[in-house]
Formats: sequence, structure tokens, C-alpha cells
Amino acid sequence: MPSLKDIKTQINSVGSTRKITSAMKMVAASKLRRSQEKAEAARPYSSRLEEMLASLASSAASGEGIVKLLTGTGNDQNYVVVPVSADRGLCGGFNSSINKETFRLVKSLEDDGKNVQLMPVGKKSRDFFNRVMKDKILDSFADLNVSVNGYDAALQVSNKLQELYFDGKFDKCIIVFNKFKSAISQEVTQQQLIPLDVSNSSKEENVDDSAAKAIYDYEPDEETILKDLLPKNVSIQIFKVLLESDAGEHGARMAAMDNATRNAGEMIDSLTLKYNRTRQAFITKELIEIISGAESI
Repeated sequence: MPSLKDIKTQINSVGSTRKITSAMKMVAASKLRRSQEKAEAARPYSSRLEEMLASLASSAASGEGIVKLLTGTGNDQNYVVVPVSADRGLCGGFNSSINKETFRLVKSLEDDGKNVQLMPVGKKSRDFFNRVMKDKILDSFADLNVSVNGYDAALQVSNKLQELYFDGKFDKCIIVFNKFKSAISQEVTQQQLIPLDVSNSSKEENVDDSAAKAIYDYEPDEETILKDLLPKNVSIQIFKVLLESDAGEHGARMAAMDNATRNAGEMIDSLTLKYNRTRQAFITKELIEIISGAESI
């Protein structure tokens, strides 16, 4: 049976842990509000930009130069997968879900005979794939801190991806990230980043394609607009993904720390009950010894 001192030490230790998790929950909640506002504000702009570029897709006659970001290289043999995770842990299954989905995607592409390389964003993905697929890592990014560095964080990733793409290192790029749904819910999402996936936008536009074309008159010509906006679109989509991931991370950490705080409270209650029972047993034992000694005299 553990001594009263040991149980008291455990209670104090768990109590200290509960204070830390409670403080981390409040910090995550305060950061979540700001990150959520930024993520939700970025969605309309990024989606409308994709829709506009998709409407111009028919004007791209050839996949040369910058326009290759829209039309592709004509092949789909070489892939780059970009998993976007957090730089820190203590956020439940936020990081592991990204790593598992990316690992599954890589294996699926390889089973189809594709060549796959990785460009992890975030320490947790970088460290994971350094252990299991180190030979596939092209480059990695950590400590981007989009909440502080803003759009510049997205530019670092975008510039590197476009440099590799125009050097012919890959044909398609897929980004895997946690899409923010609510404070307690994130959805693991795959998005084809390069070339621009116009399939979803095309379905929406085919409803009234002739009317849509009649509304817009582009100046300068469509190809000039594409050459200017396509590189920006890659950066904007990455920026949106980083904001979604940042908001999701704070939401997951807030939920995880809330659960940890509740579990610590339950453990303290259990240890307190155990402490009282042990103390009562010691007192009863001492009384029996006193009574036994008095009767023997």
C-alpha cells in the first residue's frame, strides 16, 4: 500500500499539470478566435480567384511558360505531395491525421506506378517522414508562423514549388491539410495545387456558360491575365491552407487541453478518495494497536 506522502505527492503533481493544461486551453482559445477570422476571410478571395482562372482555362491554347501552371505538363508520372502539419504537439490527433493521410496517398500513388516526392510543411510532418520516407523528401519548411509572418510564409513555399515545377522536377502537386470546420472539428483535405484543378469549377460554370461569357470582357487579353495571376494563385491557395491549418491547430489544442484538464480533475478526485481511505485505514490500524496494547496491560 502506498504511503500517504506518496499519494499526496501524486495529487500535487496532477494538480500542477491541471493548471498548465487549463492555461494552455485559454491561450489556444484566444488564438483560435483571431485565426478563425483570418481563415474565414481568406476563403471567398481564394475560391473566386480559382473560379475566374477556371473560366479563362479555355483561352490557354498551349502549356508553355507560366501557363503550364494551368494546363499542366501533359504527363502525370511525377508527383509532389505537401503535407501541412503543426510545428508543435499537444493538439490531439491533428498532426497524426495529416501524416496518416499523406502516407496512404503516397502508397496509393506508388501502387499506380507514380513517382512521389514529399515537401513537408511543419516540424511534425518533417520529423515523421524523416523517419519513414527520408529518401523521398525534396525540401521541408518549419517555423513559418503564418499568424505572424502572414503572406510571406506562403511565398516561401510557393516560390520553391514553382521553381521545382518549371525545372521539370514534377508534373502534379497535391497539398494535404486540415480544413477548419469548427473549434472541435477539422477535416483532412486533399487539394491539387499544380496544375490548377478546374474540374469542380467547370461543373458549376456549365450551368449557364454562355451567360457567364457574355458578362466578362477581359482587358488585357486572357493569356496576359493568366501569366500574371497563375503564380499568385499558387501563393494565395497556400496562404489559405496555412491559415486553415493554423486555425485548426488552435482548435484541436483547445479541445485536447480541455479533455486533459477534465481528466486531471477526475484523477485528482480518485487520488483524493484513495488518500482518505488510506488515511482512515492507518488511523484504524493505530487505534487497534493502542487498544490491543492497553488490554494486554
